[in-house]
Amino acid sequence: MSLFSGTITDLERGLNYSALKSKVISQNIANVDTPNYKSKDVSFSQMLNEAKTSPIQAYRTDQRHIEFESSGSGGGTFSSQFRYRSNGNGVDMDKEQANLATNTIYYNALVDRMNGKLNTLQNVIKGGR
Repeated sequence: MSLFSGTITDLERGLNYSALKSKVISQNIANVDTPNYKSKDVSFSQMLNEAKTSPIQAYRTDQRHIEFESSGSGGGTFSSQFRYRSNGNGVDMDKEQANLATNTIYYNALVDRMNGKLNTLQNVIKGGR
């Protein structure tokens, strides 16, 4: 029996995605004046498709049940945007700042939900006191 529900695992994956996206956005902002730098983005839909196709791990109550294994990488994929300025740079600062704000809201919502789940677990452990 698993101590943590699948929801906590899903929240963890969401936090990993958000952290990776934040890192990529920060790299784009840091390279706004770098000649010939192409902006990058993390594709959520591609990460979701990878998660759907990866095998899962299941608890077996009988030896005749089919075995499942987990092999999710969680690395994500990157796609480049090809908009050029005069120096060949493809970073749009307004878009990057909007993406950063959106990602921050998403991350904070996941953290709040994770805190709620862990507080519920802590309440159960304490016996409702």
